[in-house]
Amino acid sequence: MSTDKHIVLNDVHKSFGPKSVLNGVNLEIGRRESVVVIGGSGTGKSVMLKCILGLLHPDSGSIKIGGTEVSGLRGRKLDEVLATMGMLFQGAALFDSLKVWENVAFGLIQGKKMDRAKARDIAFDKLAQVGLKADVGELSPAELSGGMQKRVGLARAIATDPEIIFFDEPTTGLDPIMGDVINDLIVHCVKATGATAVSITHDMASARKIADRIAMIYRGEIIWQGTAAEIDNSGNEYVDQFIHGRADGPIQMDILKA
Repeated sequence: MSTDKHIVLNDVHKSFGPKSVLNGVNLEIGRRESVVVIGGSGTGKSVMLKCILGLLHPDSGSIKIGGTEVSGLRGRKLDEVLATMGMLFQGAALFDSLKVWENVAFGLIQGKKMDRAKARDIAFDKLAQVGLKADVGELSPAELSGGMQKRVGLARAIATDPEIIFFDEPTTGLDPIMGDVINDLIVHCVKATGATAVSITHDMASARKIADRIAMIYRGEIIWQGTAAEIDNSGNEYVDQFIHGRADGPIQMDILKA
């Protein structure tokens, strides 16, 4: 891991009414490192990601990006932080009313107030980087397959050359072959941009391919972290059950007791 800590979460807590979701998350992510957070549904992955993005505010704890505390930011200061980030959403989240190239250029035009012609050129360049031909840029999102929509979403995520890119379940809804194509593109794009990458997923094939380091969250806490090569010998029974997809194990026992 890089000694330059880009994102640091320290004892982050978040509850919704009586339901406690994050119970003291501690995680450090080095600059230009690709970290994948794995875990089952309802374990806190998405809430953690939304807290880093400033979409949710933690009840307590610290979230620092580049050494700056961001957990309480709002308004223009939050917008300045978000401008350094890119995001590939789980469902691609493309705007149906815009052409593909306009979707890719959205952050350039709306966020950076870039001239449309210049933004269009960048959009087509980013589409080429994710393996899409120029004619795709003139289509509407409804004309694209699920895999192509993911590629467009990835092109949009890297369009502003962000310092940090977030990937929310990047292979969900894709067949295994297309999922692997997206994984390869993520690895390529992250390296090409020199960005720090944070992904959340339950897809172990994806995690193994795109991660420098994997962390597992369970009941709102990081219970294990290590390199992708180390996860098969984690020595953690929760991790072992999860990565092998076994019904029997401590995770099931805890659910039954709940």
